Amino acid sequence: MRGKKGVPHLDPDDPPRRRGNRAPGHGTGESDRPPVCGMAGRPSGAVRLTVTEHSDGETLNGVVRGAAEPPAVVKTDDWRGYDRMAETGCAREVVCHAAGEWARDDDEDGVREVHVTTLEGLWTGLRDFLRMSRGVNKKYLYQYVAVFEWGSNIKRVTPEFIRAMLGVPITTFSPP
Repeated sequence: MRGKKGVPHLDPDDPPRRRGNRAPGHGTGESDRPPVCGMAGRPSGAVRLTVTEHSDGETLNGVVRGAAEPPAVVKTDDWRGYDRMAETGCAREVVCHAAGEWARDDDEDGVREVHVTTLEGLWTGLRDFLRMSRGVNKKYLYQYVAVFEWGSNIKRVTPEFIRAMLGVPITTFSPP
């Protein structure tokens, strides 16, 4: 029979293990599901990730103000938390997932400029990165997210990059 797996648990004094994070909706720091807010620069490809306590409009506006300046255009989905984005001074373009829209070509040049798939793909990468640790304490989540952000922003490893990582100053001395 479908849905019936294993032996039924009959002892009321020994309840079965309860899995956490099953409540629907967006997480909060208090519910052990701290939200991670992200922004990706379209021209540069740089990613900014921030662990926050809440995912309300006020918090999201603070994240946008910290990462973008007007006249930047913020491209979001139709979630209501983004409704107050005009307060940041940045323009907003919306992809309406509720209406079945995933990308839109506003200037009719054949390129769908309005989409949020860059970040949606990034969330898959972040979940896979965190999955290797088999659970991360929310106290240290920001450190794991920072390492993932750093790895996502590295485009290539150069000698200058390695020197900076090792703290070795760049010299102008060249051996004979």
